[in-house]
Amino acid sequence: MSRNIVVIGGTSGIGSAIATGFAEQGDSVSVTGHEPCTDLPSGMQGHVLDVRDTAAVEQFFADIATLDVLVNCAGVIRRGGAEFTADGFADVVDINLGGSQRCCIAALPALKAVQGCIINTASMLTFFGSGMAPAYAASKGGIGQLTRSLAIAWAPFGIRVNALAPGWIATPLTKPLTDDDGKSTGILGRTPMGRWGTPDDVVGPARFLASPDAGFVTGTILPVDGGYSAA
Repeated sequence: MSRNIVVIGGTSGIGSAIATGFAEQGDSVSVTGHEPCTDLPSGMQGHVLDVRDTAAVEQFFADIATLDVLVNCAGVIRRGGAEFTADGFADVVDINLGGSQRCCIAALPALKAVQGCIINTASMLTFFGSGMAPAYAASKGGIGQLTRSLAIAWAPFGIRVNALAPGWIATPLTKPLTDDDGKSTGILGRTPMGRWGTPDDVVGPARFLASPDAGFVTGTILPVDGGYSAA
């Protein structure tokens, strides 16, 4: 049976791979992005959505009667010291953490209608800090606690809430690092599996968390990092 799935931030990188993976299973998938996206696979619908805009988020989900899976993948990182400024810090946290919270709250009625589930996007930086990206790390730490808290709050509704914690995945967000031989060598040297991850590496774990096989799994943060966090 086809499920109704929404992937927030599903027009590029990890979000796009997850959306495609669900669509390939025959699910009905809607994706959102900050900019219009016209190059979507067959069977997918695209929408422009700024997750900082509470009214826009509420309106988007008001048109959805039932939702089997909500995937929150919208996220940014600001480089060059921008996250050490008040405005830069606030913007990153508002998108990465506030945006996920807005979408979870707005989607609650549609999730309750079918006992759907939520998959948030955490990070390695949910578990430890970053001297270069304090706002990104703070937002992802918050994603961990948001995930656990909503899992507790919404279990009585039959709603499971989990998160994926990708490691070093080669995406447009990490291109400045994959293009830097020195930094890439350091990352690979600590990654037991010895390679950069790809967005497709995250698809299987997302499918698992959204499946009946994970029916007793909630409040979990699942690392998908090639062993980086274990090293």
